[in-house]
Amino acid sequence: MFTLYILWTAPIIFLFLYIFFNYYVKGEKSVCIVVLGDIGRSPRMQYHAVSFAEEDFNVDLVGFGGSKTIQQIRENDQINLHYLCEPPGFIKRLPRLLGYVAKVIYQSINLAWKLLLLPKAGFIFLQNPPSIPTLAVCWIVCLIRCSKLMVDWHNYGWTILGLNLGNGHLLVRFSKWFEKFFGKFAKINFCVTKAMKEDLKTNWNINAETLYDRPPPRFQKASLSARHDLFLKLSNEYSQFKPRERLVSKDEQTIFTIKLSTGILSYQDNRPALVISSTSWTEDEDFGILLTALQDYEKYFEAKDCTLPNVLCVITGKGPFKEFYKEKIEAIEWNHVSFCLPWLEPEDYPLLLGSADLGVCLHKSSSGLDLPMKVVDMFGCGLPVCAVDFQCLSELVQHNKNGLIFKDSQNLSSQLKELLNGFPADQSKLTAMRRNIKAFQSVRWNDQWKKIVLPLMIKDNTKPKTD
Repeated sequence: MFTLYILWTAPIIFLFLYIFFNYYVKGEKSVCIVVLGDIGRSPRMQYHAVSFAEEDFNVDLVGFGGSKTIQQIRENDQINLHYLCEPPGFIKRLPRLLGYVAKVIYQSINLAWKLLLLPKAGFIFLQNPPSIPTLAVCWIVCLIRCSKLMVDWHNYGWTILGLNLGNGHLLVRFSKWFEKFFGKFAKINFCVTKAMKEDLKTNWNINAETLYDRPPPRFQKASLSARHDLFLKLSNEYSQFKPRERLVSKDEQTIFTIKLSTGILSYQDNRPALVISSTSWTEDEDFGILLTALQDYEKYFEAKDCTLPNVLCVITGKGPFKEFYKEKIEAIEWNHVSFCLPWLEPEDYPLLLGSADLGVCLHKSSSGLDLPMKVVDMFGCGLPVCAVDFQCLSELVQHNKNGLIFKDSQNLSSQLKELLNGFPADQSKLTAMRRNIKAFQSVRWNDQWKKIVLPLMIKDNTKPKTD
């Protein structure tokens, strides 16, 4: 009987001793960053991790694998990656509602177990969305481990769910209640726009600090030699970057650049315009707008004696709607527009943005309160942008100053024709916008992070223990 009692109580005693021991071992200058998604596709939280590590915090970064993290994460000894297990395959085969419930239960157990077994962290820093089950699980773990909960509000999870189900759906209404109820337990909150800060305060009674997305230093305008090297690398995998015809076999050529055997490097004559967009291929981005605009661009090209260039449209990223749009692109006969849909290495993505001529953003916020990070990256590289209009976009894009704002495909088509007319000889409109982006480029991610995040962390860490 005594043996059975020991076997039953030993695991419980061990768990409490482990938690108690870790409370003192690691100290409070440590943070556990939680992303219930692909860590490699969560740049803002990766930037947080790097900034914390630079301030001598011990960082545990928890999330799913799948994509490569940025180099600063991989090479930093103070940042430890901890990967969650993907839900079993049979869950996807269950009826939709039952599958959702099973997935939430599995993720709750998986995440809680991972967080409880990690060394004690002074702060658990959560990316929201997704909200279910992350907000509740992290709050409970914070209670058990005497950690402080921080939330970085990128958007609202319930509004994203509402894109598919409609805002009146029972699951969406529950998601909204869940997010609002558990969101109040965070000690420190950040959000991505002033509009979201006001909404959190007015409708959720949550005080948040606005921390705008800013690009790190690696997002810069690329030099001609860096562009040539990147185009050569991409041409090995994507035929769209190969030259249409070779003049001299010993020359290094891409569709944009040529390096003579003498070492002289220059742009190709009559090169196409490189138009780039990046996406997660989700419901909040309608790429039908871009396809329709480019079809109109082609018709105008063929009907008029104009000075428009050919266009190579590169759309980076991966996600659920990629194959859908890939099939739509392939079903259209293109004569002056070509497409490339790559998934890039983290180090190549800023190089490509820094080599492009024009960016296009089709992100429409599900809440109307967040801003597209892709535009932040493009501005970091000095790249002018055409962006689809929504509620608070003016906090980032100023029409006719650092970019253009469009409402539909016809509007976008007119802007493409206006900006690219006479390219590459005449780039006056693009150059004017590039000049206006320089003020944005002067403030980088870590500049804002040190100004807004670090003081709150220091202030919270210096509070008396009884507080």
